[in-house]
Amino acid sequence: MVRRVFFSFHYERDIWRAGQVRNSWVTKDRESAGFVDAASWEAIKKQGDEAIKRWVNNQLDGTSVTVVLIGKETSSRDWVRYEIVKSHEKGNGLLGIYIHNLKDANSKTDEKGDNHFGEIGKDSNGNSIYFGQLYPTYDWVADDGYHKMGDWIEEAAQKAGR
Repeated sequence: MVRRVFFSFHYERDIWRAGQVRNSWVTKDRESAGFVDAASWEAIKKQGDEAIKRWVNNQLDGTSVTVVLIGKETSSRDWVRYEIVKSHEKGNGLLGIYIHNLKDANSKTDEKGDNHFGEIGKDSNGNSIYFGQLYPTYDWVADDGYHKMGDWIEEAAQKAGR
């Protein structure tokens, strides 16, 4: 089954690394969402928070899985957290992929980021739910993401009943 996947990441810091992951996905005849060029992103940001929310919500429409690309500072990004919460509420399958071992535009790797994005929801007893409690994380380099990401995405979709 063809999956349309939303990629969530820290745009300013990790676009180069995220692009490598995205390109490996779409070169295998798959669809992605959550990517926009720098000029378009700046135009969206200038319109304010409501415009960003609309853009995120529109990008999530029609997706069945959200992949959070985790770099050094990703867990501190409000918009990444928003994307995770919306994906969780929508019932998307979710997973995290650490991308710190991928090289950036200057051929540098980075420090590993945290997968604690704060509370993303509540369970039926009112207890807080956190990303790391429900969703698996992988390392793009150490876990051979180039060859295995499709399997990870399919597992996340199946787990979510999508």
